Amino acid sequence: MLLAALYALVVLCLSLYGFHSLILALLYLYHRKRSAKHIQGCLPPNEADLPTVTVQVPIYNELYVVERVIDAVAALEYPRERLQIQILDDSTDATTALAYARAAFHSAQGIDIEVLRRPTRQGFKAGALAWGLAQARGEYIAIFDADFCPRPDFLLQTIPYFLTRPRLGVLQTRWSHLNAGYSLLTSAQALAIDGHFVVEQAGRNLAGLLTSFNGAGGVWRRRCIEESGGWQDDTLCEDLDLSYRAQLAGWECLYLPSVDVPAELPPQMAAFKLQQARWAQGSMQVLRKLGGDLLRNRRLKWPQKVMGLLHLSNYLPFPLVVLALMLSLPLLLVPESQRIPLDWLGLAFLGPLLVYSISQQQLYRRWWLRMLVFPLLVVIGIGLAWSNTRAVLQGLKGRRSTFARTPKFCLEAKGTHWTESPYALPFSSSITGEIALMLYGLAALWVARVTGEEGMLPILWLYVIAFGAVAELELAQTIASRAATHSPHAAPPRTPDGSVQRSEGVYAAR
Repeated sequence: MLLAALYALVVLCLSLYGFHSLILALLYLYHRKRSAKHIQGCLPPNEADLPTVTVQVPIYNELYVVERVIDAVAALEYPRERLQIQILDDSTDATTALAYARAAFHSAQGIDIEVLRRPTRQGFKAGALAWGLAQARGEYIAIFDADFCPRPDFLLQTIPYFLTRPRLGVLQTRWSHLNAGYSLLTSAQALAIDGHFVVEQAGRNLAGLLTSFNGAGGVWRRRCIEESGGWQDDTLCEDLDLSYRAQLAGWECLYLPSVDVPAELPPQMAAFKLQQARWAQGSMQVLRKLGGDLLRNRRLKWPQKVMGLLHLSNYLPFPLVVLALMLSLPLLLVPESQRIPLDWLGLAFLGPLLVYSISQQQLYRRWWLRMLVFPLLVVIGIGLAWSNTRAVLQGLKGRRSTFARTPKFCLEAKGTHWTESPYALPFSSSITGEIALMLYGLAALWVARVTGEEGMLPILWLYVIAFGAVAELELAQTIASRAATHSPHAAPPRTPDGSVQRSEGVYAAR
């Protein structure tokens, strides 16, 4: 009975996060009619009233996208005398030469743009942003990662909100996608990101819950950064950390879904796993750091605190998934131990389906076609459980880790390739655990068939397929990358001698 109770507790905790998604979807549906009123007040000011803005682009070894992002931020429509652009370069390869050359080109056109290099890479992205802030002259700080391509009117669409809201500390816009159709993997990622930005972020913000800056595609009031303690490098999610500290200090956060910033999705499973693990570990670090402050804050109501804790702990379902699989085999071996009725908890798992379907309805005309990738997203989400579980445990332990960047390859069409790139990642260490969990699931399947526990078969098959698919895709991609790299016909790495092909017509294509 103890095993059954433990299994029931795990499933109950998993369902809690399912209900969390369901609540956010319902909050979005309830509040969306007043969304226009919530974000009103953005009247184009006179040019003389526009404040000084500093645009920061932190980069580290971005051969393929550095020129694209520099061209994009240089094309921002804003009074030149009130616009400063900082390329915060920590690179150790030829990216630096490319950045200097492209920045010099735009500087000759009268744009205040500069490549800034630190003596060390201390603090990683948080350290770079803090170092750049000390040299910034802007009252407002817009931040874009290297794979982002802001549209020319980004600042004109966002800065006016600050002028009518004195306590607005940070404004986050929606991420859109440069390469959603590149592969099934990028299509599944696009669906996940759409659900987060269209429904979850909007639902939180419209309902007055704590929300977050997502690291790029947003604007900060400089005074908010400084009064909230500045950028700190003790977590891997410096964006989540600062946005929560700012809101706990009484600053407002605004999510603006009407403005989107296209960005690139990682095409390699190993890179996607690396990104998700970094976010998982960083979120747990922020939970450790600010969870107590959140509960003790007197400005917040209890619903805000509870939903805030669920937000910060949003990666905890991954170790729960692994634990549920590990408990399944002992349950099957102990007769009658799995008889606690849990079927009603299945309602909780309608939450993610509702989140993603609503997001596609809001963004696309033929939304149902995009939902065809939802089963793949479910498979990938479960298959990432082992990699993210390790990251969650490291974050809960408070372990400090190196900030591992997600490689970008400038993939805006299906005809481009990444396998020959020196940025392609090797096998991740988590692949062994995924194969082991797949085999464990197969063993549980065999026992379920022998014991006649037919009700366990669907979830066990899902575990086997998920862990097997994630491991197989990473193996196949890594082997293909190694073969391409060692092929006598492989293209040479791109270098600043002119062999790097810049992406032209980025805006015309959208």
